[in-house]
Amino acid sequence: MDKDYRKDRKVCVVTGAGGVLCSAFAAEMARNGYAVAVLDLNGEAAARVASEIRAAGGVAQAYTADVLDAACLGRVHEAVLADLGKCSVLINGAGGNSPRATTAHEQYEAGDETREDIATFFNLDKAGFDFVFDLNIKGVLLPTQIFARDMVGSEGCSILNISSMNAYTPLTKIPAYSAAKAGVSNFTQWLAVHFAPCGIRVNAIAPGFFSTAQNRALLWNADGTPTARTGKILAATPMGRFGQPEELLGALRFLTDPTAASFVTGVVIPVDGGFSAYSGV
Repeated sequence: MDKDYRKDRKVCVVTGAGGVLCSAFAAEMARNGYAVAVLDLNGEAAARVASEIRAAGGVAQAYTADVLDAACLGRVHEAVLADLGKCSVLINGAGGNSPRATTAHEQYEAGDETREDIATFFNLDKAGFDFVFDLNIKGVLLPTQIFARDMVGSEGCSILNISSMNAYTPLTKIPAYSAAKAGVSNFTQWLAVHFAPCGIRVNAIAPGFFSTAQNRALLWNADGTPTARTGKILAATPMGRFGQPEELLGALRFLTDPTAASFVTGVVIPVDGGFSAYSGV
């Protein structure tokens, strides 16, 4: 790879960049002049996103990365340093839920404590709960421990985490994801205070409802019709629709801009069509 661009470009590392939302983040950072390290557990998805960025005239390299494996992240970090240079912006986008950490019922129903045929709170899979919590919390911790080392002593560096509407008010059926995303918002504030002396800003975006591979089963039936849950979500969203990935990019640009957001750290910006503001009446 030609290294001439390294004189002029800063490097942005995006985890979970093979997904719908974070691939849009990676492409936007490339359009903003960054060389982008596209990290995803799915190496083929990462390669596809990096190829699309290069086809559009940007600089990007794909890396297969497990955000729960510190040794793997260490190897990827060394490769990014060799290919692109030191990380200036880290977007911790990897995360998600699992059916193993999802209850069948929104609320307790009589007999839940003895049922074994469906997932209830009482028989919720501990391993599934642990996986979701680890993916969303340690999936921020470990990449930050690895890549923030590059930022110490440099100017204009920042970390952007991805929180959720669940951090404000937990959604039914997904207790692990809700608790974990509340933790992401809290951890964002902790990191902002911790890194303030060395000039690393840490903020988060809290997306409202976007239809992605992660939540497809909760939002759409197998035949493509909306689930009852989709109706509830849209009724609670004043703008009455799901968001589009590009509607997150304004907040992304602002929070990662070292000039426009130079005095902004420790904030979580909702991009939610009014969901977090609506009381329901």
